[in-house]
Amino acid sequence: MAWSLGPIYNAAMLIRKAPDIRYSEVTPKSLYLRRREFIQGATGAAAAAAAALLPSRASGQGGLPKLPNVRKSAYSTTETPNDYDDITSYNNFYEFGSEKDEPQFFARRFVTRPWTVRVEGLVTWQGMYDIDSFIKPHALEERIYRLRCVEGWSMVVPWVGFPLANLIKRLEPLPSARFVEFVTLYDPSQMPGQKVPILQYPYVEGLRMDEAMNPLTILAVGLYGEVLPNQNGAPIRLVVPWKYGFKSIKSIVRIRFRDTQPRTTWAIDAPNEYGFYANVNPNVDHPRWSQATERRLGEFRRRRTEMYNGYGEHVAHLYTGMDLRKNF
Repeated sequence: MAWSLGPIYNAAMLIRKAPDIRYSEVTPKSLYLRRREFIQGATGAAAAAAAALLPSRASGQGGLPKLPNVRKSAYSTTETPNDYDDITSYNNFYEFGSEKDEPQFFARRFVTRPWTVRVEGLVTWQGMYDIDSFIKPHALEERIYRLRCVEGWSMVVPWVGFPLANLIKRLEPLPSARFVEFVTLYDPSQMPGQKVPILQYPYVEGLRMDEAMNPLTILAVGLYGEVLPNQNGAPIRLVVPWKYGFKSIKSIVRIRFRDTQPRTTWAIDAPNEYGFYANVNPNVDHPRWSQATERRLGEFRRRRTEMYNGYGEHVAHLYTGMDLRKNF
């Protein structure tokens, strides 16, 4: 797909009739000039990076296009990743079925191109972004992260993506923005699980701004060096490795910057079981089971669950002074 920044910024402002626009909403000249500089700079960087970041025609072990020029990240764990089949056949993605083995089948015909992401709320660069233009200004990294799900299983996944913080900096949130909200596609014609009244759709998740800006938080677009499989959240998903898996929302179509905490899907539907923070905490039991241990896919033994999923060195400071039993 050809890459053009034009469609992004042509949609960067809502169009209204002149009488509906207040004088205070007219863009100041200084900001208008900054917008022009931003677009010109981004266009130059895009032209230099586009060829290098387009997926190659070669396919990998999953039969999907490989992502070239993916660099290794120092944030990766040294643990051995689970194999490709484990990662792509055991998924929580209720939009494609509530059983772990259902998404790989029901997501096969899921269409992820064309795809747009709307950015809105308390942010300078609002608009509708084409997915490829959204991704390509960012160098891709392989981040091998532990994934811990609230049901008690875990795996190690070699994601390919880029820090969410890099995107946020480019979008320039307003000083009043304290939270980032994410929304999954709502399309029951493609996502049969949305026809089943288990959850309220579309799926919504959110982070505090400091959590979103943490260098561990990434937007993933690939897996095992290839384009992200549909059942794993294609074409773009959040990965927050110190939180339970349900926090890492899939198939994102909207990012909204807010001054109030978002009302997230599981916190609405089961507030006594799934809180907003969802930090991996072995000391706080789920109402129906212990969180003290976990079972890694492919292993029979159970292992001790680590606080913050083992990422405490990087994230514990975010929660200093908080009651982590109340803010679970």
